[in-house]
Amino acid sequence: MTAEDEQRDGAPARPSTRRALLWTAASVPLPGVAHLRMGRRLAGWVILGTYLLGIVALAAWAISLGSGDDDALTVVAGMAVQSRWLLGAMAAVFAVTVLWLAVIVHSWVITRPGGSAIGRRVVGAAVVLVLCLMVAVPSALALHGGYTAYTTISDVFGGPDRPDMPPHDAADPWNGAERVNVMLIGADSAEDRYGVRTDSMMVASIDPATGDTVLIGLPRNLENIQFPEGSPLAERYPAPYGFDDLLNEVYQTVAEEPGELAFNPTAPDPSADALKQVIGHNLGLEIEYYAMVDMMGFRDLIDAVGGIEVMIEEPIPYGVHGGVLEPGLQRLDGHEALWYGRSRVASDDYGRMGRQGCLIKYVADQVEPTTLLTSYRELAGATARTLTTDIPQTKVPAFIELADMVADEGSMDALQLSPPQVNTGNPDWDVVRSLVSVAITGEEPSSDELPESPEASDGTEGEVESETEAEQSAGEDTGDDRTEWQEYTGLEEPEPADPGRQVGSDPMDLNTLCP
Repeated sequence: MTAEDEQRDGAPARPSTRRALLWTAASVPLPGVAHLRMGRRLAGWVILGTYLLGIVALAAWAISLGSGDDDALTVVAGMAVQSRWLLGAMAAVFAVTVLWLAVIVHSWVITRPGGSAIGRRVVGAAVVLVLCLMVAVPSALALHGGYTAYTTISDVFGGPDRPDMPPHDAADPWNGAERVNVMLIGADSAEDRYGVRTDSMMVASIDPATGDTVLIGLPRNLENIQFPEGSPLAERYPAPYGFDDLLNEVYQTVAEEPGELAFNPTAPDPSADALKQVIGHNLGLEIEYYAMVDMMGFRDLIDAVGGIEVMIEEPIPYGVHGGVLEPGLQRLDGHEALWYGRSRVASDDYGRMGRQGCLIKYVADQVEPTTLLTSYRELAGATARTLTTDIPQTKVPAFIELADMVADEGSMDALQLSPPQVNTGNPDWDVVRSLVSVAITGEEPSSDELPESPEASDGTEGEVESETEAEQSAGEDTGDDRTEWQEYTGLEEPEPADPGRQVGSDPMDLNTLCP
């Protein structure tokens, strides 16, 4: 049928090739307009109406998120870490993309003039292909992002629930608990080193109602570690000699014989699970979750979010090549942030612990949800390579909301179980539990609330008591106005130069400790 025949029958004549391509291009932002132009009103209005309704629905959903009590980005992030939402969104993107491409191609089919020269047909097909790519490429990126997030969540967080915990209740994700306790572990492993050393160990105790957090730092060189009665470790290392190694060796000890020494051999990481329970026993806390990051992988995580800003007051030497983090406000990349938290040059283990607490504060303060969304590929890759945890998938959205509360509303204090407040060589665990309880609740625990621990070996009890008395009396008025730091070190400086280094048994605000 010729163009004249179409006009005699009342149907619009097909436009020229140039105009046909323009109408086809218009179908990218407004699907269905080419069908309306060619008199296919039913198909055109159905396509265009469905498209506009979809836009209105998305706008209404975005407005409802913005008008709610929760931050919109936090809600979106919480949905993005749930498998059912990810799979549903990926399916919707795929279906919409296929239909959109079909509309674009069909718009060209119904508008192109018949009998065109082969050159015009080739040009038309090439232009339509470019138009299709304008829709397909963003959709492919979105699908790839969804798949990356889905696989990362599946690899890192495992199954939806843990059999040792009550079923997840979205209305009360913490099961009425007054505190949420998470063990944060920094693991140090390398090709030239045997096994894994957990040189960084902290417990984050969070109030889920306010976001107030206490970071309890445990030195890697704590000795005389106590194990829960009846546990495999307690049977392997009975009193009076017990475990004769440092705290940072517990992980590797279990890793060498998980079937015999693990508390739960079926856990994703039996060694980390055992370390979590051992530390909880010694601190008098119920620690529900752990998260372990390889220290070298920490570098990748910082790089993925674009680095962090740190105020450095004194030069911090690092590395084997004589590098130095210079004083001033510096934006540290992953390598520099790693050494900020690891360097012991002109410092010690406890100064390093303080800087590690500061790093957690800086990350919490500076990393925004928008940064996570724009860096999701790099962040997901680094997370999958370096993070292991027993947090189930169902709890991840609740943890995102909790982290947002900690950053926006909560305070962040630190308690370091290091000298002079704790004797790392022979700690009095009753005193340690008391310090932890006071730091978290502000109240001294009663004797029946303290977990029982094996008595110290013969001949050490009086020694522990005398050391504890010395620790408690340190810093008291001795008549010469010397500070507790001066009493402990014998130095003239009234306080330590290391950022984050705590002195005294009271928890300290990280805003005060960290410049």
